[in-house]
Amino acid sequence: MLCLLEHEPMKYRVFVHILVYSGLRRGEMLGLEWKDIDFENCVITIRRTSNYTGKRGNYTDQTKTRKSRRALKLPQHIMELLQTFRAEQDDHALKCGDQWVETDRLFTKWNGEPMYNGQPYSWLKDFCKRNELPFYGIHAFRHTYASILVNQGVDIVAVSFSLGHSQVSTTSNIYCHMLDNARAKAANAISSVLDTDSGFDAQISK
Repeated sequence: MLCLLEHEPMKYRVFVHILVYSGLRRGEMLGLEWKDIDFENCVITIRRTSNYTGKRGNYTDQTKTRKSRRALKLPQHIMELLQTFRAEQDDHALKCGDQWVETDRLFTKWNGEPMYNGQPYSWLKDFCKRNELPFYGIHAFRHTYASILVNQGVDIVAVSFSLGHSQVSTTSNIYCHMLDNARAKAANAISSVLDTDSGFDAQISK
């Protein structure tokens, strides 16, 4: 999927790449501001959410829970993509002149105001249709991110922190089936090495 993003608007390329590598909630994504990006250390900090209701319109709120306020490490190539995006946004702001509303947000409408929550969803649905891809919604990226961590044997406490869950038990309950599979794979891996005398002796001798 990522290779198909090359000709999409930069803001959506960045949006999807961050989703894939961070598992953020949609509101957390839309709440990101440039001050939250530490380019030197390749870290993004989640401090707020951007939400929408018919009564209030777009509004900024606190994160879902206290533990949802967190800092995540991202690969260098994502930071490079963000730098390109920032330069493009700065250039666009200059062209807009006094029509540009400075909010410091990464993801904005044409005039700098916070992007509507439904906009990434609509774009993704259209993107999947144009490229004949199944559409599972934005939250599917979060589940994919968590599934990869679990299947790679990342400690459940670390997975829970990355997802911003208030309790580790929440993470365990959601991904219990995958955790069982990961534990089974770990047991099989040990058995494949140690369940013979020669295998056990070889490991002990190292």
